[in-house]
Amino acid sequence: MKKILITLFIFISVAAFPQKIDNFFKTMANFILPGLSEGNKTMLLVDTGKTVIPYPLGEIEKLAYSPSFLKIKTSETGTTQIKLLPLINNTHIICVIKTVCAKACDSNIRFYSTDWKELDANTLLSNISAESFFDSSKKDSNNYKFALSLPDIYPVSAEFENGSDSLTLKLDLENYLSDEQLAEIRPFIKNETITLNWNNISFK
Repeated sequence: MKKILITLFIFISVAAFPQKIDNFFKTMANFILPGLSEGNKTMLLVDTGKTVIPYPLGEIEKLAYSPSFLKIKTSETGTTQIKLLPLINNTHIICVIKTVCAKACDSNIRFYSTDWKELDANTLLSNISAESFFDSSKKDSNNYKFALSLPDIYPVSAEFENGSDSLTLKLDLENYLSDEQLAEIRPFIKNETITLNWNNISFK
Protein backbone atom coordinates (compact mmCIF):
# COMPACT_ATOMS: atom_id res chain seq x y z
CA MET A 1 0.00 0.00 0.00
CA LYS A 2 2.85 2.35 0.89
CA LYS A 3 4.50 1.71 -2.50
CA ILE A 4 1.24 2.47 -4.30
CA LEU A 5 0.88 5.78 -2.47
CA ILE A 6 4.47 6.78 -3.32
CA THR A 7 3.95 5.92 -7.00
CA LEU A 8 0.68 7.88 -7.05
CA PHE A 9 2.40 10.87 -5.42
CA ILE A 10 5.18 10.82 -8.04
CA PHE A 11 2.62 10.62 -10.85
CA ILE A 12 0.61 13.55 -9.46
CA SER A 13 3.79 15.56 -8.96
CA VAL A 14 4.87 15.05 -12.58
CA ALA A 15 1.38 15.89 -13.86
CA ALA A 16 1.16 18.98 -11.73
CA PHE A 17 4.59 20.29 -12.70
CA PRO A 18 5.03 19.88 -16.45
CA GLN A 19 8.54 19.51 -17.78
CA LYS A 20 10.24 22.70 -18.96
CA ILE A 21 12.95 23.21 -21.54
CA ASP A 22 15.15 24.62 -18.75
CA ASN A 23 15.63 21.19 -17.15
CA PHE A 24 16.97 19.65 -20.34
CA PHE A 25 18.94 22.66 -21.55
CA LYS A 26 20.96 22.56 -18.33
CA THR A 27 21.86 18.90 -18.94
CA MET A 28 22.35 19.35 -22.69
CA ALA A 29 25.18 17.31 -24.19
CA ASN A 30 28.29 19.36 -24.92
CA PHE A 31 28.35 18.37 -28.60
CA ILE A 32 25.10 20.30 -29.22
CA LEU A 33 26.77 23.63 -28.46
CA PRO A 34 30.47 22.99 -27.81
CA GLY A 35 32.07 25.20 -25.18
CA LEU A 36 28.81 26.36 -23.59
CA SER A 37 29.43 26.24 -19.84
CA GLU A 38 26.94 25.60 -17.05
CA GLY A 39 27.22 29.29 -16.19
CA ASN A 40 26.41 30.27 -19.81
CA LYS A 41 23.32 28.06 -19.75
CA THR A 42 22.11 29.55 -16.48
CA MET A 43 22.62 33.11 -17.77
CA LEU A 44 20.61 32.34 -20.92
CA LEU A 45 17.71 31.01 -18.88
CA VAL A 46 17.60 33.86 -16.39
CA ASP A 47 14.69 36.17 -17.24
CA THR A 48 16.46 39.52 -17.41
CA GLY A 49 16.92 42.22 -20.02
CA LYS A 50 20.45 40.99 -20.72
CA THR A 51 20.14 38.30 -23.38
CA VAL A 52 23.63 38.43 -24.89
CA ILE A 53 26.37 36.54 -23.11
CA PRO A 54 30.08 35.96 -23.83
CA TYR A 55 30.97 32.62 -25.38
CA PRO A 56 34.33 31.03 -26.28
CA LEU A 57 33.32 31.11 -29.96
CA GLY A 58 31.93 34.67 -29.88
CA GLU A 59 28.62 35.70 -28.34
CA ILE A 60 25.30 33.96 -27.81
CA GLU A 61 22.03 35.85 -27.88
CA LYS A 62 18.69 34.57 -26.60
CA LEU A 63 16.15 35.30 -29.35
CA ALA A 64 13.03 33.55 -28.02
CA TYR A 65 12.02 31.60 -24.95
CA SER A 66 8.96 29.74 -23.63
CA PRO A 67 8.59 26.82 -21.21
CA SER A 68 8.97 24.39 -24.14
CA PHE A 69 11.19 26.35 -26.54
CA LEU A 70 14.50 28.16 -26.74
CA LYS A 71 16.02 29.88 -29.75
CA ILE A 72 19.50 31.33 -29.59
CA LYS A 73 21.79 33.08 -32.03
CA THR A 74 25.17 31.38 -32.01
CA SER A 75 27.01 33.46 -34.63
CA GLU A 76 26.44 36.09 -37.28
CA THR A 77 25.05 33.39 -39.58
CA GLY A 78 23.87 30.65 -37.21
CA THR A 79 20.93 29.94 -34.90
CA THR A 80 19.92 26.96 -32.77
CA GLN A 81 16.36 26.07 -31.79
CA ILE A 82 15.65 23.61 -28.99
CA LYS A 83 12.06 22.40 -28.73
CA LEU A 84 10.46 20.08 -26.17
CA LEU A 85 7.85 17.90 -27.91
CA PRO A 86 5.21 15.88 -25.99
CA LEU A 87 4.58 12.21 -26.71
CA ILE A 88 1.35 10.27 -26.29
CA ASN A 89 2.65 8.57 -23.12
CA ASN A 90 3.16 11.87 -21.25
CA THR A 91 6.91 11.83 -21.86
CA HIS A 92 8.88 14.10 -24.19
CA ILE A 93 11.55 14.18 -26.83
CA ILE A 94 13.75 17.08 -27.88
CA CYS A 95 14.11 18.52 -31.36
CA VAL A 96 17.23 20.55 -32.15
CA ILE A 97 17.40 22.65 -35.32
CA LYS A 98 20.66 24.26 -36.34
CA THR A 99 20.37 26.78 -39.15
CA VAL A 100 23.16 28.49 -41.06
CA CYS A 101 22.40 31.41 -43.38
CA ALA A 102 25.04 32.24 -45.97
CA LYS A 103 23.78 32.79 -49.51
CA ALA A 104 20.70 30.89 -48.37
CA CYS A 105 19.41 29.45 -45.10
CA ASP A 106 19.80 25.71 -44.60
CA SER A 107 18.74 23.74 -41.51
CA ASN A 108 19.83 20.50 -39.91
CA ILE A 109 17.13 18.78 -37.83
CA ARG A 110 17.89 16.18 -35.17
CA PHE A 111 15.90 14.49 -32.41
CA TYR A 112 17.01 13.35 -28.96
CA SER A 113 15.62 11.62 -25.91
CA THR A 114 15.50 13.71 -22.75
CA ASP A 115 18.82 12.17 -21.68
CA TRP A 116 20.32 13.34 -24.99
CA LYS A 117 20.50 10.05 -26.87
CA GLU A 118 19.97 10.67 -30.60
CA LEU A 119 16.78 9.21 -32.08
CA ASP A 120 16.02 8.01 -35.59
CA ALA A 121 14.75 11.14 -37.36
CA ASN A 122 13.11 9.10 -40.13
CA THR A 123 10.44 7.83 -37.75
CA LEU A 124 9.59 11.34 -36.59
CA LEU A 125 9.90 13.45 -39.74
CA SER A 126 9.42 12.36 -43.33
CA ASN A 127 12.32 12.99 -45.65
CA ILE A 128 12.02 16.51 -47.07
CA SER A 129 13.42 16.71 -50.58
CA ALA A 130 13.21 19.32 -53.31
CA GLU A 131 10.24 17.48 -54.80
CA SER A 132 8.28 18.10 -51.59
CA PHE A 133 7.91 21.69 -52.81
CA PHE A 134 7.35 20.89 -56.49
CA ASP A 135 4.01 20.39 -58.24
CA SER A 136 3.89 16.63 -58.83
CA SER A 137 1.13 17.06 -61.41
CA LYS A 138 3.77 18.59 -63.71
CA LYS A 139 6.37 15.85 -63.33
CA ASP A 140 5.75 14.53 -66.85
CA SER A 141 6.68 17.90 -68.32
CA ASN A 142 9.86 17.94 -70.41
CA ASN A 143 11.43 20.65 -68.25
CA TYR A 144 10.46 19.23 -64.84
CA LYS A 145 13.52 17.03 -64.33
CA PHE A 146 15.77 19.70 -65.83
CA ALA A 147 14.44 22.34 -63.43
CA LEU A 148 14.76 19.95 -60.50
CA SER A 149 18.41 19.29 -61.33
CA LEU A 150 19.47 22.94 -61.73
CA PRO A 151 20.71 23.66 -58.18
CA ASP A 152 23.51 21.52 -56.73
CA ILE A 153 21.61 21.61 -53.41
CA TYR A 154 18.16 22.72 -52.32
CA PRO A 155 18.55 24.72 -49.09
CA VAL A 156 15.57 24.30 -46.75
CA SER A 157 15.21 26.28 -43.53
CA ALA A 158 13.11 25.05 -40.60
CA GLU A 159 11.41 27.15 -37.95
CA PHE A 160 9.15 26.52 -34.97
CA GLU A 161 6.89 29.51 -35.57
CA ASN A 162 6.46 31.47 -32.33
CA GLY A 163 7.76 28.46 -30.43
CA SER A 164 4.70 26.36 -31.32
CA ASP A 165 4.68 22.63 -32.15
CA SER A 166 4.20 23.48 -35.84
CA LEU A 167 7.30 23.22 -38.01
CA THR A 168 7.53 25.52 -41.04
CA LEU A 169 9.91 24.48 -43.80
CA LYS A 170 10.94 27.02 -46.40
CA LEU A 171 12.64 26.40 -49.73
CA ASP A 172 15.23 29.18 -49.77
CA LEU A 173 16.35 29.71 -53.37
CA GLU A 174 15.93 33.46 -53.85
CA ASN A 175 19.51 34.44 -53.06
CA TYR A 176 21.06 31.12 -54.03
CA LEU A 177 20.21 30.91 -57.72
CA SER A 178 20.60 33.24 -60.66
CA ASP A 179 17.53 34.95 -62.13
CA GLU A 180 17.73 32.61 -65.13
CA GLN A 181 17.72 29.51 -62.94
CA LEU A 182 14.84 30.84 -60.86
CA ALA A 183 12.83 31.49 -64.02
CA GLU A 184 13.29 27.83 -65.02
CA ILE A 185 12.29 26.49 -61.61
CA ARG A 186 9.43 28.74 -60.49
CA PRO A 187 6.76 27.27 -62.85
CA PHE A 188 7.18 23.92 -61.11
CA ILE A 189 7.19 25.05 -57.48
CA LYS A 190 3.82 24.48 -55.86
CA ASN A 191 4.66 25.93 -52.42
CA GLU A 192 7.77 27.64 -51.12
CA THR A 193 6.75 26.78 -47.55
CA ILE A 194 5.36 23.63 -45.97
CA THR A 195 3.90 23.47 -42.46
CA LEU A 196 4.00 20.20 -40.54
CA ASN A 197 2.12 19.67 -37.29
CA TRP A 198 3.30 17.54 -34.37
CA ASN A 199 0.67 14.94 -33.42
CA ASN A 200 2.46 13.56 -30.33
CA ILE A 201 3.95 10.80 -32.49
CA SER A 202 5.55 12.50 -35.48
CA PHE A 203 5.33 15.51 -37.78
CA LYS A 204 2.58 15.26 -40.40
